[in-house]
Amino acid sequence: MLKARMKNPAMLMPDIMQPIHALLGTVRKSGAPARTLELVHLRVSQINGCSACIDMGARELRKAGETDERLFAVAAWREAPYFTDAERAALALAEAATRLSDRADPVPDDVWEEAARHYDEPALAGLVLHVALINCFNRVNVTTRQIAGSMKEARPDPR
Repeated sequence: MLKARMKNPAMLMPDIMQPIHALLGTVRKSGAPARTLELVHLRVSQINGCSACIDMGARELRKAGETDERLFAVAAWREAPYFTDAERAALALAEAATRLSDRADPVPDDVWEEAARHYDEPALAGLVLHVALINCFNRVNVTTRQIAGSMKEARPDPR
């Protein structure tokens, strides 16, 4: 049976939740569409193998009215017809910024320029910071082996 190595560190250090809420709240006010941020959350978590975040991300997207077709296709967004050009640009940027060691030029100019074509600077800043935060959360959860479904009540909601 799967078992977490420890309780989620954010739950053990309650003083960390207020800054996490503040960071996520600021990102959500950046102008990047909420649904795009959630798709990015899911894709980054898939890349990092964070079962807790994948579970939570899919639940949040479903709750927001996301279709099964899009949910099932996030991992193969390049080959699926369900995503807008702007969402594709955000997903490409998220993948590049998550897989920094996979190539000599981790975030190529063409990936950046395509994202910048669809998002103004504040929204682009929100996307970049969101990717960084999700990578941070994934690393904490994977390291401590947080279990899918265990974070239903733990997700920060800065709304």
